[in-house]
Amino acid sequence: MPEGRAVTVLWNRRSRAVFAAITLGFGGYAFAAVVVLLAALALVAVGIPVLDQPSLLVAVSVVMGQGVAFGLFALAYLRYTGRSLDYVKMRVPTLPDFGWVVGGFVVFYGGLIAVSLVLTTFGIQSAQNELTRLGEQDPRVFLLLIPLSFLLIGPGEELLYRGVVQERLRESFGRWPAIALASLIFAFVHVFSLQGAGKLVYLGILFVLSPVLGATYEYTRNLVVPALIHGAFNALQFGLAYLMVTGQLPS
Repeated sequence: MPEGRAVTVLWNRRSRAVFAAITLGFGGYAFAAVVVLLAALALVAVGIPVLDQPSLLVAVSVVMGQGVAFGLFALAYLRYTGRSLDYVKMRVPTLPDFGWVVGGFVVFYGGLIAVSLVLTTFGIQSAQNELTRLGEQDPRVFLLLIPLSFLLIGPGEELLYRGVVQERLRESFGRWPAIALASLIFAFVHVFSLQGAGKLVYLGILFVLSPVLGATYEYTRNLVVPALIHGAFNALQFGLAYLMVTGQLPS
């Protein structure tokens, strides 16, 4: 094949991969928003005041969003493109896998502490996640989110953004570019769940930390590993938030 044509083919293949990854990343989030809205409206229609109860609203959002919508969207893409479930690398964790979970969690949380110290030093504020606002209204939200972090949030987000988005990018770009691009997409889709100033700061933190999840998936080839790291990180954050909101831990 002539060199010019080879470059064109490679460019076209990579362009399609990026387009597919962006569509999956943002499309999955949009699909989840629609599913959650329909579920909430259905509950309101039968007399359940879900919009007036923060804990119930969060439960519906997480279960129908990360739990149902993300999974359905990822599976629909695999079916549409003729890919099997084996496309997503997943198995029962081994002892070395748990070692990766522990190490990945330490690096992930240590990275957050380091970044937070830098931001505090320079007086830079980060935006607030919508879940945090709901938890401040009703602290039980944080308690509910602790188990949901392991059961739905971690697995659901990692299935879509590492198991499908990163895998799709990996086919055309290789390991490390796929990790970086998937992390960028993962960070930016969170813009829709943020409130207040400092949104770019929040997204930047996510972009810096997310490669830890992508790297553990790549090196273990087991989606359970980043899902557990993700779940443990969120669970700890929600647990600390509950203690602070209830006055058991100084803020």
